[in-house]
Amino acid sequence: MRVLFASTRGSGHFQPLVPLIDACTARGDDVLVVAPPALEALLADRKQPYRIGGEPPQEELARVMARGLALPPEDGVAMMVGEVFGRLGTAAMLPALEEACRDWRPDLVLHEAFEFASVVAAERHGIPHARVAVSAARFTGATDPLLGPVLDPYGPGIAQRLLASPYLSRLPASLDPSPYAVTHRYHEALRPQALPDWWGGAEEPLVNITLGTEAGALPTAIGLYRAVLEAVSVLPVRVLLTTGHHIDVQDLGPLPPHVHVEPWVPQADVLRSASLVVCHGGSGTVYGALAAGVPLVCVPLFADQPENARLVAAAGAGTAVTPTGGPVDEPPKLGPDDVRSIRAAAERVLEEPSYRARAQSLADEMRTTARAAELLGTLEP
Repeated sequence: MRVLFASTRGSGHFQPLVPLIDACTARGDDVLVVAPPALEALLADRKQPYRIGGEPPQEELARVMARGLALPPEDGVAMMVGEVFGRLGTAAMLPALEEACRDWRPDLVLHEAFEFASVVAAERHGIPHARVAVSAARFTGATDPLLGPVLDPYGPGIAQRLLASPYLSRLPASLDPSPYAVTHRYHEALRPQALPDWWGGAEEPLVNITLGTEAGALPTAIGLYRAVLEAVSVLPVRVLLTTGHHIDVQDLGPLPPHVHVEPWVPQADVLRSASLVVCHGGSGTVYGALAAGVPLVCVPLFADQPENARLVAAAGAGTAVTPTGGPVDEPPKLGPDDVRSIRAAAERVLEEPSYRARAQSLADEMRTTARAAELLGTLEP
């Protein structure tokens, strides 16, 4: 089978496709990945063939992003989906995806849920398609009404056929019920490795601090990391801070010996040993922690993160701390009250066994879903 994978920019949008890409490769399928220029370095490190599509005009994209930042969070999300992923992203990526569907002739198109150009191309060439969740279904579903104005100018009814296509999610049904009639759930079979002993034999609980792959590019990023470190590093724990590649560790200032910083560590390796994850509530981090049975303290900053934090708290698998340190129309930052709230939340989750028990229950549920390779068998045309 020939399978075309399509993603928007951003590692968090691409990563949910990876287990499916790897499963296709392992079973001998022909795979082609089409993505924007921002993902080229990531794709170049992988073994699958790829093509790089276009990107929106930078001046127009900057104007739209600036307008979105000045809006209340829900309106900002609507602009991001409708304008950035929708109008601008679809127009930029469509030529490359049209060419791939026409010349490479895939049997199936799998796209992350906010990449739409591949759906237009697949519909024009009569190719089945399915979307892969990168967020909670309730968050994605709230943006579905935006799709008609974006997609139907390319062909009547495309938006409705996208919504009727199979929806593939790694989140468990009890945490994230789906409104989509055809929903399949899958999980990754990981083999995590032990972490190096960066703490000289210390055995206190390990807390992983991460703000994902995008927050490090914010102008307030250094302040965010310093605030979370201030909240957690005074506790009797070992700390592993993973920053992504946007941060120079020297900018964080002096660090105590029980705090270790790395740009990136395989998530599964960290979670193998972690007692708690303190994070931004990004979907990839939340999924990974729950799949490993590790509770969370979520400090949501933007996009789908508030919804993910609510789901975690409602499930009893962690807590949410909503930042109060800055206006809603400015890049997020954390103030002294936030530091105290994060510290209290971390102490509570570490001390109360019910949080870990609930996270482990969700991990057990996730392991009952299909493996990626098994799921592919149900999607074959």
